[in-house]
Amino acid sequence: MRAAVCHEFGAPLRIEQVAIDPPERGEVQVRLKACGICHSDIHYIDGAWGGPLPTVYGHEAAGVVESVGPGVTRVRPGDRVIATLLRSCGECYYCTHDSSHLCDGSFPIDDGHRLHAADDTDLVQGLRTGAFAEFVVVDQSQVASIPETMPYESAALLGCGVLTGWGAVVNTAKLPAGSSAAVLGIGGVGLNSLQAAALCGADPLIAVDPADAKRSVAESFGATRFLNPESDDVPAEVRGLTDGRGVDYAFVTVGSSRVVAAGLELIRPGGTLVMVGMPASGDILPLEVGDLAGAGQSIVGSKMGSASMERDIPRLIELYQSGRFKLDELVSGRYPLEDINEAISGVKRSAALRNVIVF
Repeated sequence: MRAAVCHEFGAPLRIEQVAIDPPERGEVQVRLKACGICHSDIHYIDGAWGGPLPTVYGHEAAGVVESVGPGVTRVRPGDRVIATLLRSCGECYYCTHDSSHLCDGSFPIDDGHRLHAADDTDLVQGLRTGAFAEFVVVDQSQVASIPETMPYESAALLGCGVLTGWGAVVNTAKLPAGSSAAVLGIGGVGLNSLQAAALCGADPLIAVDPADAKRSVAESFGATRFLNPESDDVPAEVRGLTDGRGVDYAFVTVGSSRVVAAGLELIRPGGTLVMVGMPASGDILPLEVGDLAGAGQSIVGSKMGSASMERDIPRLIELYQSGRFKLDELVSGRYPLEDINEAISGVKRSAALRNVIVF
């Protein structure tokens, strides 16, 4: 099979012929049809979080089950599925306490390599998936079935960007109806936080992004106001929209301590900032902790939207099928695997919401 391999941080990916081992106990092999370009992949490719090389990244995918290993009960060959980095052992403390997104169980796939280069060099499955390739082998907890009528390109986005943005609002914050909210960063994740907050009944719902070109798409996903931090006094505007208080919730979908600091200026006393985006290693936030305590404010991390594959994927599919949740509109461009570096470049330039590799 072909795969896009990262050999050196910051360098273009190389398309190579790669061998993949068959699935073992509890594992599923998926022939991929689509894989989204997520900023987490880009951060890894650029070296923001380090990690072993050579690696095949990609973790927001959809396709058809090719084969299954012994003990697989969730899917069977021929099923249409999404594949994601989220997985759960079902037995650890977190899995048994409704926090499967924090699972710390062990998986046989971590003890070996399923991908190999032409010279037999072992390749790492980046973000537990390795979906910039024609096939993946993952644990069965990493796949979820999708309906026949759902386009693969749209379904793939459920695997990370949608779960992360939507889940931060619905699962992590449990946003009450009528709350005021701001979403900082209107990309593939931020738009899902926007439409989730709109579904929850947030008002006002303020989108904040330095690209004016995103104003119309933010409004189409539910924003009642769009602010540009390069031309607007965002804290003053937010206070003006909230009777001088600030918003109840700010969702920072950009992995940057600078944007987190900007978000803290927008929340009211007693308000909550939800960190949705993942900053690079070593990104430190200077914080006047006394002010935070004195104002009774909260900073909450949200890993993968505190999502559960079994609980949340069916909910999102139902919302999509009923016309209440946008997925097709998130797809900016479709690229063959050999053009993956062009697809990545478009996302890095903020010229796309979600570019998708189509196999």
